[in-house]
Amino acid sequence: MKKYFGDKAFYKHLLVIVVPILVQNAITNFVNLLDNIMVGQVGTNPMSGVSIVNQLIFIFNLCLFGGVAGAGIFTAQFFGKRDEEGIRHTFRFKILTVVIIDILAVGILYFFGENLITFYMHQNGETGDAAQVLHYGKQYLNVMFFEMIPFSLTQAYASTLRECDDTMLPMKAGIVAIFMNLILNYILIYGKFGLPALGVVGAALATAIARCFEAGIILIYTHRHTQRHGFIVGAYRSLHIPGALALDMIRKGFPLLLNETLWSMGIAALGVNYAVRGLEVIAATNISNTLSNLFNVIFFSMGSATAIIIGQELGANDPNVKTDAGRLAVTSVGACMVTGALMFLCAGFFPLIYNTEPEVRELATGLIRIAAVFSPLYAYENVAYFTIRSGGKTWITFVFDAGFLWLIPVPISYLMVHYTGLSILMIYLLIQCLDFLKAGYGFYLVRKGGWIQNLTGASEKAKTAAE
Repeated sequence: MKKYFGDKAFYKHLLVIVVPILVQNAITNFVNLLDNIMVGQVGTNPMSGVSIVNQLIFIFNLCLFGGVAGAGIFTAQFFGKRDEEGIRHTFRFKILTVVIIDILAVGILYFFGENLITFYMHQNGETGDAAQVLHYGKQYLNVMFFEMIPFSLTQAYASTLRECDDTMLPMKAGIVAIFMNLILNYILIYGKFGLPALGVVGAALATAIARCFEAGIILIYTHRHTQRHGFIVGAYRSLHIPGALALDMIRKGFPLLLNETLWSMGIAALGVNYAVRGLEVIAATNISNTLSNLFNVIFFSMGSATAIIIGQELGANDPNVKTDAGRLAVTSVGACMVTGALMFLCAGFFPLIYNTEPEVRELATGLIRIAAVFSPLYAYENVAYFTIRSGGKTWITFVFDAGFLWLIPVPISYLMVHYTGLSILMIYLLIQCLDFLKAGYGFYLVRKGGWIQNLTGASEKAKTAAE
């Protein structure tokens, strides 16, 4: 049993890291749920337009996540060996990366945003108006440009703080921003306190303003508390990063950036495939994803905690790292068995909150139930991904994650929606069953142990040789 369950010290360390991340994610997704319901009260077309744009923003967000993740592997390991200068170099790398991603993303969405939205325009069902969906989507996107830069800076700072065991500051800043977003949603969407009702534009404005406040809190606090966050001292004095370390981060980080980009695009492609069956599928999927994200905060947070804990143990050459990886997986799967059961019970009631058509509610209920059943499987896949990634095996994680998605679920779902008479629920169920293949491959990779390596030692040797 000791192989699968840790001692008090193990769980105490886990809780210190995961609880702040979990609280922030839970509150974020709860407010996103309320945000979604508020837009949903305006009608199906506004909800569908916002949902489509949020899928495009989701790709941008994951590009940022992938861009900082490669450097984050090194940050966690440098922190494990208490190398502050190394952390400073990885932070600079993150800042440069998010600036480049921002420029590319804004350019793509500005010039091609309307075309990207229209990819989802399939009016084969009886619900929704494609022209109205496009209109609301464009309105929402035009305002969301203003949240991209502050969100990028937040990711660079917050990821570094978490990898250095400061999970409280990002949580507190996130909570402030979340409640600000919720209050502004109520005021701006419905036109309270004498202000005009802005609908989807109000929802976007609320998000942009909240993101600016979140970034401001994190940046100001970090720069004022240099005794705790020593890496920030002199971080902007120059953009110097040792060449050998920069190359290491590029080699390890590029597959992660590519993975997150292609994985998020693959999820969007699945959405496009499902949307062939009608606009009501977009609305139902939006309702299902909103509730799923709320209940799945456990395994999302456990993934982040896994990356931090395993990365620090690898940097410190901890002999228990492989055993702890198994314990983290058991903890995540067990927790998601409980949350999955709760989500299944909520499936019949949650869609009733939305001001939408009965067929949309019925479809959403089915999608939620399927997602609930597969929640423990997703939990294991997530921990396996972050475990393998922590040791720098980023090309393997690319094959495991984005490679799997594009080679199997995306083409199979395309064939099913276009060339079979199966219902969208049956197609969705069969696509989720394919994840058993992914989980099995993840189990093999983690057990094999090829991911166990200290990257900071290799980087130091390369840096010394270069000098």
